[in-house]
Amino acid sequence: MLHRPKSDRPWRVVLYSHDSQGLGHIRRNLAVAQSLATHLPRLTGRAVTGLLFTGFDSISDQLPAGFDHVSLPGLTKESGGYAPRRVDVSMSRLLRIRSQLLAASVGAFEPDLVIVDRHALGLRGELERALRTLREERPQASIVLGLREVLDEPAVAAQEWERLGDPEDLAALYDAIWLYGDPRVHDPLATGEVPARLKCLVAYTGYLANGRPARPARRPRVPYVLTMVGGGSDGAALCDVAVRAPVPSGYQHVVVTGPQMPAEERRAIVAHARPGTRVVDQVPDGLASISHASALVSMAGYNTVTEAMTTSVPHLLVPRSRPRLEQVIRAEGLAAIGAAETIRLEQLDPGKLGEWIARAVGREVRRDGLDLDGLRAVGSLAAALLVGKHDGAGVAA
Repeated sequence: MLHRPKSDRPWRVVLYSHDSQGLGHIRRNLAVAQSLATHLPRLTGRAVTGLLFTGFDSISDQLPAGFDHVSLPGLTKESGGYAPRRVDVSMSRLLRIRSQLLAASVGAFEPDLVIVDRHALGLRGELERALRTLREERPQASIVLGLREVLDEPAVAAQEWERLGDPEDLAALYDAIWLYGDPRVHDPLATGEVPARLKCLVAYTGYLANGRPARPARRPRVPYVLTMVGGGSDGAALCDVAVRAPVPSGYQHVVVTGPQMPAEERRAIVAHARPGTRVVDQVPDGLASISHASALVSMAGYNTVTEAMTTSVPHLLVPRSRPRLEQVIRAEGLAAIGAAETIRLEQLDPGKLGEWIARAVGREVRRDGLDLDGLRAVGSLAAALLVGKHDGAGVAA
């Protein structure tokens, strides 16, 4: 039975991601936004509108109806730390600008739900002022921390939590923590990547996989193998191996360098490409490209992995191990259950990659045992929070 709302005002939702390197954070929030736009009206009887806060400014065509975005001055990683991407000011001044933009915008929007991706207080605390003001002025608002299923090796993750202060304080600030994964593959509570004190807030959603929007794509006339490296800022080494790998007769190899790969690195990769290999900087739709591939080679970033897990395409994961072990842990967990294969980059060469491709094409991989319904779960969890706080009632499944 549909919940009967006490108000017809659309739910107001804020999604924050700091967005420095790669496309993972914003892609995850775009998927969540689409889920909320799809499920909240059905579950609560109220429309939804929202704002995405991001350091990228080219996402307008990917937003669901009723959503817009606020572009924060961009960041990049430099010498192990963060630096302004474009504007010529100090990092401390840029963070003040971003913090003030966040506080003013969140305060004016008066959201009912805030979902924070990965950084509980924002990058270097830039979101803390906005969250604490919201908690004080709108106690009925729900604040959620969304975490990918792997953070890092436990000791490093513990240091990051310690820098945030007392877990009791975080527990008072947040209403829920959503873990975007399947604990049967990797459980960050069991490993200690998430403090035990916060266990009472945790809900496992499953991977944010099934239900991601994909543009229709024609099946190619020539079968192909696909190599992808996400945004591409740290994918040159894998692409260089991939373009020099032999390709089975009758197949093409499409190597996607990503829009963030430096131009000089991309030129070198194009120069090394062997016959039958095509280098592009991006594809119209990653999920559609993966679905039609005969085999997939990629790094082990969250979004590429979750999209691939919805298909039966054989998948070789080549995780990065710097600046954190997140991708290595994810790749090994999926390999342990037979959902993918993995090899470290330093152990890979064109010959080995060509051998894997030759074995992989023509096969299918079953991934039925994975919980891939995280986007549906996010919609239900959000509806329960909103209705529970605002209308004081349950919500239909």
